Amino acid sequence: MSSPIWTRDALRSEQRLIEGPAWRLVEAQHIVSTLSLVDSLDEQSVLEDILEETKPQIPPECRGLDYLLSTPFRYRPYQHGSRFRKAGLTSGVWYGSERPETAVTETVFYRFLFYAESPGTPFPNSPADYTAFSVGVSTVRGLDLTTGALAEDHDAWTDLTDYSACQELAEMARETDVEVIRFASVRDTSANANLAVLSCQAFSDPAPVERQSWRIRISSRGALAVRDYPRAGIEFAQSAFSEDPRLLGMVWER
Repeated sequence: MSSPIWTRDALRSEQRLIEGPAWRLVEAQHIVSTLSLVDSLDEQSVLEDILEETKPQIPPECRGLDYLLSTPFRYRPYQHGSRFRKAGLTSGVWYGSERPETAVTETVFYRFLFYAESPGTPFPNSPADYTAFSVGVSTVRGLDLTTGALAEDHDAWTDLTDYSACQELAEMARETDVEVIRFASVRDTSANANLAVLSCQAFSDPAPVERQSWRIRISSRGALAVRDYPRAGIEFAQSAFSEDPRLLGMVWER
């Protein structure tokens, strides 16, 4: 697929306000990952400080943010590309979803992808615990790929396997100081939107403001995702893996 051609002036004319919560999932073990190695909270604090000294520096514009927000911007080079970030020594991108259910769907898809690409790895016997967290995002330097002139290139922005058009758009967007790109989720069949945060300055909160607990079970028959409070559940049906698992259609019901 040939990439759409957008000039800097054209992207500047498409910039608009993007504001609202962004949701992301992390495995719940991130909270207690070092507790099993220590005997006291003081020891854990020392261990966390030692580990922090071995990590790459946080970019200046991201300092003061919770690590759940700053982490995607500090580790380079990136071994693999993502929809709006090329591999290599490129600038980081924080991905979130406008709804927690969409964030769950994205997570379930990539868990399926992991097992599809690792056929020797057995499915887990028990559910995994995840924390969904939200943070406010607000910027007048946003691009919305779901509306206006940018929506005319919908097929390029939502390609299931070829991210080149999105990556080139993101590079051009950075040159015009764009901070957030809003785009349709291709994994969520309800066509909800995701947010690609290109700059830490777009976060209106320095740390997560809301959290939810989810349990997700993956198996050869599909997946079940259950939220503790407020109570909710999503069932994902998985018929069969195609030759390229990234082409799978996610069928799910609440």
